[in-house]
Amino acid sequence: MNYQTFQPHPDLESLISCYWTLEVPSTGDTQRQTIVPDGTIEMAFILGDDIKRYTSESHFIIQPRAMVLGQNTTSFNIEPTGYVDTFAVRFYPYGFANFVNVPIKTLANKETPIEMLFEKTVAQDLEKEIIQASDTKQRIEIIELFLLKKLTEQTMADRIVRTTIDTLLTTKGGTSISEIFKDDPSKRRQLERMFVNKVGVSPKQLGKLIRLQSALKMLLNKEGGTLTNIAYENDYYDQSHFTKDFKDFTGVSPKEFLGNENMALSSIFYK
Repeated sequence: MNYQTFQPHPDLESLISCYWTLEVPSTGDTQRQTIVPDGTIEMAFILGDDIKRYTSESHFIIQPRAMVLGQNTTSFNIEPTGYVDTFAVRFYPYGFANFVNVPIKTLANKETPIEMLFEKTVAQDLEKEIIQASDTKQRIEIIELFLLKKLTEQTMADRIVRTTIDTLLTTKGGTSISEIFKDDPSKRRQLERMFVNKVGVSPKQLGKLIRLQSALKMLLNKEGGTLTNIAYENDYYDQSHFTKDFKDFTGVSPKEFLGNENMALSSIFYK
């Protein structure tokens, strides 16, 4: 697997985590890969062969060639049909809401073709330019020109949402929403409503996803020693609490995750 990340333009770096590319040669023995939710939203362009996304153990859909992957609250399985070549934009949790008018919650747990989110001819032109670009540098220039133009047409996500997400990221999901708003509990309900529209998941769900990311990175990088230590380092009540949350999001226990071939793609993203 050839996975690379690239930093965004300074005017977009508060909204976009990175651009990334993934290339995997075609082999005769394709395997399903389990993708673990990470609390972000991505706009992806499939430049290689089609990719299947399984909706059940035996049923699948073909992912759109140009799509937005909304917030996922559970893991899901994908399988390439041949050569993998993908270019994508990874937005911070509050980032993508600044470029569209649709409620972010409508994008959750599915792929949405970009022509359903932007004016159809504009979306088709963007997809065509990305496909025909000569390299990643040119693709980044194309997408940034598109996004910077969209940014001027949208208002920034409300400050209360950004501040809360920044707090969750800084504390690795360890700060409760009640603690954040202890000085003004009346804002809690307002925040909940805004999160649903702007981020696609509740503050509590996002905090759990961020905490899982932190614990998963420690697990993959063999930091923290035992599972109990990793649990306490990430503000879980105990190891059983950590294991339960881990299985809820990934479908397997922490021990089962390590060395699992179906988790190889998620492992390189997190590690």
